[in-house]
Amino acid sequence: MRHIPNLICLIRLLLVWPVASALEHARYALALGLFIVAAVSDGLDGFLAKRFNWTSELGKVLDPAADKLLLVVVFVETAWLGLVPWWLTAAAVARDVMIALGALAFRLGIGPLHGHPTVISKINTAAQLLYLIGVMFAAAALLPAAGVLRAAALLVFSTTVLSGLDYLVTFTRRAWTASARSA
Repeated sequence: MRHIPNLICLIRLLLVWPVASALEHARYALALGLFIVAAVSDGLDGFLAKRFNWTSELGKVLDPAADKLLLVVVFVETAWLGLVPWWLTAAAVARDVMIALGALAFRLGIGPLHGHPTVISKINTAAQLLYLIGVMFAAAALLPAAGVLRAAALLVFSTTVLSGLDYLVTFTRRAWTASARSA
């Protein structure tokens, strides 16, 4: 039972390709449905892991990797199709690359990274998921209006930048503290 969150996470990873493929073939309703399943699975595996203490070292790596892969692939694909502005995609991808490289550098240079997503990071992930749901819904049904999506894009950009800065400050502070202790 304790591996259920990891299985759900693997399902989310397996959904990345079908979502991207559905988008590529302009099957926006299918892409939307699959993406919503993937987004809900993100919340579900986290809830189960915390509620029943079904956490694992694999899950601590797999869950954020699955989230980042899903979001990066969908951002890039929707930008490629002209559904999402490139400037927003660049910000979202740059944030995730910065976090991944920062975590890797910390792990290699200092040691285990015992971190948890910050509140702004969770807000950002939720904003990105909801924005992409809105984009796919608009592509499938012409709703919400373009003005709503533009406003949502600015909100997502803001939370992306704030979250990226928050991670940068957090990683720097932890690295500085660890270096001071080892000196």
